[in-house]
Amino acid sequence: MTHYNSWPLGRLPKEWQRPEPELIRESGYNWDDARDIVDIFEAKLAKYAGSKYAVATDCCTNGIYMSLRFREVKGFVSIPANTYVSIPMQIIHAGATPRFKRIEWSGVYELGNTGIFDGAARFTSGMYVGGDALQVLSFQIKKRLPIGKGGAILTDSLEAYNWLKLASYDGRDLNSPYDSVSHVKSFGWHSYMTPEDAARGILLMDRLPETNDDTMDWKHYPSLQNMEIFKDIQGSE
Repeated sequence: MTHYNSWPLGRLPKEWQRPEPELIRESGYNWDDARDIVDIFEAKLAKYAGSKYAVATDCCTNGIYMSLRFREVKGFVSIPANTYVSIPMQIIHAGATPRFKRIEWSGVYELGNTGIFDGAARFTSGMYVGGDALQVLSFQIKKRLPIGKGGAILTDSLEAYNWLKLASYDGRDLNSPYDSVSHVKSFGWHSYMTPEDAARGILLMDRLPETNDDTMDWKHYPSLQNMEIFKDIQGSE
């Protein structure tokens, strides 16, 4: 990894810095560059979940959107009518059309037949559904891993991992010099997880039980198909 500037930039006094990066060092985690912390968190997360890879993001919603873009999802996508409002919005932003159905789910559900799973309400060991899935997690403050804001995408696909890793950080290859003409390898989004949040995730995981119940199911949400904003855009076949 290229060290192209000091961290924290601006030489903040230690008392103004968030403590988590140094706390994980005191707990035995070794890192040189701050972005190493994100790699450590991703590896820890993948091992806990049972996937080969994990890509940390700034939130579950952006993880869903990037997964839809990676899969180039078009047409109708069936989702539970009772889910969080951002899910149909991301389907629309990605160029597809949500189709609400009555689906009774707990913890995790698939978006149509896309192989993309909204797993925001499940966090337990071995949670990865397997196959060719892109399973998107949430670390919002009410979830099992309450980082405060954040998410991740679990996958067994090296191709998906490489694409999503670039896409989540503005298409930047962090293993190349910042001023290299090939440093930016693709168009992407500013959706990465910060090292401080990743460090908080590591500290929380070290204290988290192996087995955890789902935090939410379909009964926790109102039916989105009754909302005015979606009445003219939800699909029908």
